[in-house]
Amino acid sequence: MSERKVLSKYYPPDFDPAKLERRRGPKQTGPKQQTVRLMAPFSMRCTSCGEYIYRGRKFNARKETTEEKYYAITIFRFYIRCTRCSAEITFKTDPKNMDYECEKGAKRNFEPWREAKLAEETEEEMLDRMEREEAEKDAMKDLEKKTIDAKTEMAIADALDDVRMRNAARERKDKEGGAGPVLGKDDAQDEERERVEREIEEQARLAFLGGTGERVRRLGDDLLIEGEDDAPEKVNRTEEQDKAAMPPPPLSTFQRQAKKKKDFSAALGIKSGNPNGNHSKMNEGASTASNGTAAPAKPAGPLVGYGSDSDDDD
Repeated sequence: MSERKVLSKYYPPDFDPAKLERRRGPKQTGPKQQTVRLMAPFSMRCTSCGEYIYRGRKFNARKETTEEKYYAITIFRFYIRCTRCSAEITFKTDPKNMDYECEKGAKRNFEPWREAKLAEETEEEMLDRMEREEAEKDAMKDLEKKTIDAKTEMAIADALDDVRMRNAARERKDKEGGAGPVLGKDDAQDEERERVEREIEEQARLAFLGGTGERVRRLGDDLLIEGEDDAPEKVNRTEEQDKAAMPPPPLSTFQRQAKKKKDFSAALGIKSGNPNGNHSKMNEGASTASNGTAAPAKPAGPLVGYGSDSDDDD
């Protein structure tokens, strides 16, 4: 029994390698093709026999590299045969829509999701729309720029006309020797500004006039009215009127009150009264001593307390 994996081949004794002829087939013309195994990328119906081919069915196909390109992406074409009538069906890649495109031999079935996807705006359409919008914006900017330039030119032309008019008037004045003033646009504006300032000053002067129609000036803290001799008397009278209108504030009637001391003897458990009257006598003696008179001497008697030994003897 021969081996399954043969490592050495048998050569007969009369084998002559020089007699072998090298065979070369004809070179392939046209686009490059290779045989591949693939699945149907979409469901389709054969136009020859009406056979339905579902998506995902496997075929031995021929792959062909075309000369077409989308930007730098190469487009490939595939050849398959119908499973019923063996009619040739071709389709190719569509990198623009990231899909496949059926060319001939079959018709692609309706797919609702594809219709919704095609209805949406693609990236290329969006870029085209953005370019159109940018072009429109640039047109508006150019129009605005032209309008601004036209206004600037008109202002410059008006200024030049004004300068030429003033120069012509000066030349005419020098020739005729007249003394009439030459007024241009700037001079008219200056005169208008001066007139407005004079009106403002007149309104301010009328606002600061007194009741008698005379101007009031403030020098320091005194008020002097121009054109009167008895100004100090009027100032004093005005101060008296001001004091009467605004009297001084009343004096405060706050009186300090002595704070009462709290008696903490009850809190400490000390009785305020003395049944024997010793406490009152001691207070009397202290008051007499404070008045300057000596207190009478008291006989020294035995002191008897609660719970002493004398009670036990009795």
